[in-house]
Amino acid sequence: MRFDFTGKRALVTGAASGIGAAVAKALAQAGVMHLVLVDLDEARLEAMNLSCDVSLQAGDVADEALWDRIEKEGGALDIAFLNAGIAGTPAPFAKLSFDDWRKVISVNLNGMFLSLRCAMRQANDAAAIALTASVAGAKAEPGIGPYGASKAGVMQMAKIAAKEGAPRRIRVNAIAPGGVDTAIWDDVPFFENLLAEHQGDRATAIAEMAQAATPMGRFQTADEIAQQVLFLLSEASGTITGATLVSDGGYSL
Repeated sequence: MRFDFTGKRALVTGAASGIGAAVAKALAQAGVMHLVLVDLDEARLEAMNLSCDVSLQAGDVADEALWDRIEKEGGALDIAFLNAGIAGTPAPFAKLSFDDWRKVISVNLNGMFLSLRCAMRQANDAAAIALTASVAGAKAEPGIGPYGASKAGVMQMAKIAAKEGAPRRIRVNAIAPGGVDTAIWDDVPFFENLLAEHQGDRATAIAEMAQAATPMGRFQTADEIAQQVLFLLSEASGTITGATLVSDGGYSL
């Protein structure tokens, strides 16, 4: 399906890499007039080469001052993709430090709240907003307590925001990917070990992990998730709101 966002103004967080970068590029290719891109990695933001007007906002999504600045600069939004998040350090609850818990919750929930609040304040009538959750918010796995809890919270935030936005026909949905080949795996010890076993061959390591983890035997690419996000942001999903699209290759079955 080809999506048309000609003349729209959009916000993307976590825009410098992975799913965020793929969505930013896909929106630009679909005709978005102006993109507000937010990420902690200023250098990567500046290196993005997109075919539309761009405003770069480097900073921590959990920093309220960042969102105060973005709101003061103004500009109504037709589209928002709120994607910034971190996985954190894997550990069971009994061994998890409070600092590690707070670090994940700060970005994944506090940061999502601040970005969602800004998007709802600046949204035009009939705007569309998508939030990145995760299948980890729906299926329990040991060792990912802060991440799983935060992503379950994101799903519920999408429902509440959808109900609040409905009188203005503002739609809010979430997407819950399973395994996606992005840099989020790079700091996971299991994947580091798997990568070492395959002499640094990332594609082979990802494929082996996917074969073991999903009924379909493969992970998604960031570009595939981007097309699913564009569907949620487009008129093709015009009556869908408060929903979570699970895209996990059958992992949660």
